[in-house]
Amino acid sequence: MQVRIFNTMGKKLQPLETVEPQTVKMYVCGPTVYDYLHIGHGRTFVAFDAIVRYLKLRGYNVIRVQNITDIDDKIIKKAQETGKDWTEIVDFYTKDYLEALNQLKVEIDQHPRVTYHIKEIIDFIQKLIDKGHAYVAQSGSVYFDVDSFPSYGLLSGTKKEEWNQGEEFIKEKKNPYDFALWKAWKPGEPYWESPWGKGRPGWHIECSTMSMRYLGETFDIHGGGIDLVFPHHENERAQSEALLGKEWVKYWVHVSYLTIRKEKMSKSLGNIIPLNEALKKWGPATLRYWYLSSHYRSSLDFNEESLEQAKNALTRLKDSMSIIRSVIKEGPKYYSKDEDIQVQRSIIELVKGFHAAMSEDFDTAKALSYIHEIVSLVFSKVQYSRDFMSAMLALDALRQFNYVFGVMDEEFFPTYEMLNKVIDAVIEIRNQLRAKKMYDLSDQIRAILSAAGIKILDSKDKSTWRFE
Repeated sequence: MQVRIFNTMGKKLQPLETVEPQTVKMYVCGPTVYDYLHIGHGRTFVAFDAIVRYLKLRGYNVIRVQNITDIDDKIIKKAQETGKDWTEIVDFYTKDYLEALNQLKVEIDQHPRVTYHIKEIIDFIQKLIDKGHAYVAQSGSVYFDVDSFPSYGLLSGTKKEEWNQGEEFIKEKKNPYDFALWKAWKPGEPYWESPWGKGRPGWHIECSTMSMRYLGETFDIHGGGIDLVFPHHENERAQSEALLGKEWVKYWVHVSYLTIRKEKMSKSLGNIIPLNEALKKWGPATLRYWYLSSHYRSSLDFNEESLEQAKNALTRLKDSMSIIRSVIKEGPKYYSKDEDIQVQRSIIELVKGFHAAMSEDFDTAKALSYIHEIVSLVFSKVQYSRDFMSAMLALDALRQFNYVFGVMDEEFFPTYEMLNKVIDAVIEIRNQLRAKKMYDLSDQIRAILSAAGIKILDSKDKSTWRFE
């Protein structure tokens, strides 16, 4: 199945055609480490983790880079409010962030930090100045000249009257919608030396610089929360393509809002839920399941009832695995009844549905519905028929599901040692069927094993097998 992905640029589904064959290079905007993560951050990180996992399941080599913003106005303000050094603020909340990722089983290949890339950022800015896309103000700040980039606003669909950047020093800008690449030093703030004087990077320049550093000039997917489309990603695109003179990112992917009882999270409403508190109360597996029970482009509303439903659904999944384990442990029979064969075929079709849903813009909600249909068959059919082949197919389906969703530990799955012994027994039964010229049944076993990812290698006297 062709993987299709919704591109915010153009707002349409497009086939995934990577820059390099079978390799996906992805950059996701990480946190500004000045406070605890909230559950909205967790949703974004888990949503992209599921995308990465599914692409890997489909055979892609995926490289995921996610930055840590460790210098910013918010960090400086937090340091001033608390009387702590800004590096102490950064180290404390970076630890909180990394611990949350670890609990949620989110793996990042590269975690670049802004302050480790100041030289590259300065070089990037200087090149923009040299090309006429940026200018140095009297204060020593450097701004991107938005008017020098004609397609500005194309990603977000915004018009010029909506381009307010929410930045200081408006009087020294050529236009109020120009944005800072380098911010001149103020007393009491951290700074680095530059050709324009003491200062520090603006927010947007870091992601352009670090993504190119680790993924190259053009890469496949750039993502983050939907709130980053403007101004952050619009500005990133402008400065990057102004420098390169060509397309920078092929697919822009954005995760929708997480609300609290239909209201947007905000400090003014006092409804922000720290991610570390949610992890303690509900556990990582329940949170992952809940995050992925909704399509990443659909808004997700937090309430106690929805988390309880996720917890119960996860328990049902684990209970179905107990049934599957017990049936497999009993070993194979010499044949399957007609109704067993129908269950096997149903599971195979439901697995196809799972892949169809995930291939169509990573629709985890729809994919999950197919998995629960398989679970229902386990409870209503396999539990009573004790059909080994049905259990094997269900096991393979749940392995693929869990590879993407990551909500069950390996302890719930039969060990490969057990599976190897069971498959050896199945192959021996098939050898006996072939010796008795019962080819219909032996072909049926071949088809079922093949659907489960097991290839049979026939020779004149016997058969062997390997995983495909």
